[in-house]
Amino acid sequence: MAAKLFRVILPVTNIDHAAKFYSTVLGDSGMRVSDGRHYFNCGGVILACFDPRADGDDYDARPNPEQIYFSVDDIEATYAACQKAGANFAPGDVHGDPAGKIARRPWGERSFYIIDPFGNEVCFVDVATVFRG
Repeated sequence: MAAKLFRVILPVTNIDHAAKFYSTVLGDSGMRVSDGRHYFNCGGVILACFDPRADGDDYDARPNPEQIYFSVDDIEATYAACQKAGANFAPGDVHGDPAGKIARRPWGERSFYIIDPFGNEVCFVDVATVFRG
């Protein structure tokens, strides 16, 4: 039996702000499962916003060191939702194209990158262009 990914932890420093931000970006209210955890079902994989302090743990959340990637049906609508949520669009470029703008990457994906309010870098990719290697 092959292992299946079922949950990804996204560290945050304010669970209420994270729930509001990701509800706007993902178009889904998700569900609070504890004082410091808010879950979003993303196609069978749970995005778990986790605020350790709010959950009673004695340490601070630190941003993930690498990106998290989402495939989306409507990349333009997702871009607009990120704008509405107040996302910071990633600076710099990805192979010559602005990271924070919708662009077709050299490997064929249409994508853009944001940095969420907690310092996590997130990429959104047009599902019709997902490159699977």
